[in-house]
Amino acid sequence: MASAEARHILVDTEEKCLELKQKIEAGADFAEVAAEHSSCPSGQRGGALGEFSPGQMVREFDEVVFKEEVGPTHGPIKTQFGYHLVQITKRTD
Repeated sequence: MASAEARHILVDTEEKCLELKQKIEAGADFAEVAAEHSSCPSGQRGGALGEFSPGQMVREFDEVVFKEEVGPTHGPIKTQFGYHLVQITKRTD
């Protein structure tokens, strides 16, 4: 069965999400940005979500984690919780 490991940053607005994505793409450390800005408790772990399988996260999140490239920062991804930046760190099919 497929599984993935990812980390994310959750914020309230698309604008804030885009601002943080620009910082990361300019060289800021994803984990440090997550710890400083993410409203999810995982932010204190650098945004790390651990290992999970399809269906364990909300649909919008799964669509990115199980289809997009491993490594780059993806987003903004809008869910019922807010706006996410996601970095897929590992995936098995």
